[in-house]
Amino acid sequence: MTVSSGENSADSKCSLSGLAPLEAVLFDIDGTLCDSDPLHYYAFRELLLQIGYNGGVPITEEFFIENIAGKHGDDVARGIFPDWDLEKGLKFMDDKEALFRKFAKEQVKPLDGLHKIRKWIEDRGLKRAAVTNAPRPNAELMISLLGLSDFFQAVVIGSECDRAKPFPDPYLKALEVLQVSKDNTFIFEDSASGIKAGVAAGMPVVGLTTRNPESLLMEAKPVFLIRDYDDPKLWAALAELDQKGAPGAAATA
Repeated sequence: MTVSSGENSADSKCSLSGLAPLEAVLFDIDGTLCDSDPLHYYAFRELLLQIGYNGGVPITEEFFIENIAGKHGDDVARGIFPDWDLEKGLKFMDDKEALFRKFAKEQVKPLDGLHKIRKWIEDRGLKRAAVTNAPRPNAELMISLLGLSDFFQAVVIGSECDRAKPFPDPYLKALEVLQVSKDNTFIFEDSASGIKAGVAAGMPVVGLTTRNPESLLMEAKPVFLIRDYDDPKLWAALAELDQKGAPGAAATA
């Protein structure tokens, strides 16, 4: 089965059916479990305005996608504050994360179909972990707000690994913690950085077009792209995976 998104097709060798019997599913958090990127954007925009960044002109969403979205905090600080010492840049990032958490408590909602894919995974007894470049306080808050604290068996944080995404280390650590094989695991991701990390770790990645452009995501080589967890492309791939020997009953759309 060849699974594709729009004009961009993935090779049949990337079909999820090759993972049977499936052992685990790994998830990014921001933009993958929920559409939280706008909250990060608003937090960055507000605090950057306060310090007169870019001559007091608010950053655009395009700037956010290109320079911030999906990247580790240290890399963001170095990128947007090249003339600052790292300690000062990281203090700004800490302030930004605190403002983000305030916004998240008021506004975060799950992506469409999230609880449907949760049930599919639980019904099959699959292992699962959240793997993110977000700071642990952010990750644990988001998981709690989404009602997923009892769902994830592990939460892997990029800054707690030797290298964060786009390097494969966080996803390799998740495999180790869950004691599963990369040959029987796939990933949900919404950023080019995250997709690159998953691919580098040797696993197929299903990309979500929550906020980032499809063309940018396809450059990172996901298996295919979906708009959310209700996307028929996802459920067709899961049904085929079930037929190839994944645990449990057949998937339903």
